[in-house]
Amino acid sequence: MTTTVQEPVPGIDIPDARGRTGLDRTGRHLTGNPDVLVTDVELVASAWHVLRRTTFRYRHRDGRWTTEQRETYDRGNGATILLHDVARGTVLLSRQFRFPVYVNGHPDGMLVETAAGLLDADDPEIAVRRETQEELGVAVGPLEHVFDVFMSPGSVTERLHFYAAAYTAADRTGAGGGLAEEGEDIEVLELPFAEALAMVDDGRIADAKTILLLQWAALRGPFARA
Repeated sequence: MTTTVQEPVPGIDIPDARGRTGLDRTGRHLTGNPDVLVTDVELVASAWHVLRRTTFRYRHRDGRWTTEQRETYDRGNGATILLHDVARGTVLLSRQFRFPVYVNGHPDGMLVETAAGLLDADDPEIAVRRETQEELGVAVGPLEHVFDVFMSPGSVTERLHFYAAAYTAADRTGAGGGLAEEGEDIEVLELPFAEALAMVDDGRIADAKTILLLQWAALRGPFARA
């Protein structure tokens, strides 16, 4: 009689390349919605971020129960920030290559964006200060929390924390550009706020987080208050 020994699975039974285990447990403990009962979580991929296929029972408004499946991509949560200088009428943004948009129809994949990054294990305010220093070369002062947004709720779990902060030319203490060891090659852009809004209108700015912060700045934020 042959006994089959199941090999331990990285990310589930033993640590994966990022030291994680139990990646198939996410969602099983949820009790906040009595109309959703998670029955199975399958780890599809975990090379860097985590792709899961979750099976759950769902009770519709008419009382029917159905079995549903969803794939979710878990890349962690993040933070982003709009730096503004109202006195000079400028904002500080970045431009970098984004392969996912390049492969989905963007002409060259070079997106103009607000500084942003994943939280990793940090508090959102700490993370956004870190990313601003790395990407834009700015030591950020007081932060204004704007809102928190689920950016692509149909498939991606990420919640993005939005901030704004004033800056001056003197606050630009470094060249920015991102971390070379992480493959970052970021161009720092200082733009007139009016031009940044025009770039939203004509499609030169096509990044959701950046559009949200620019519109907020115009309607309710520093440029509206000024």
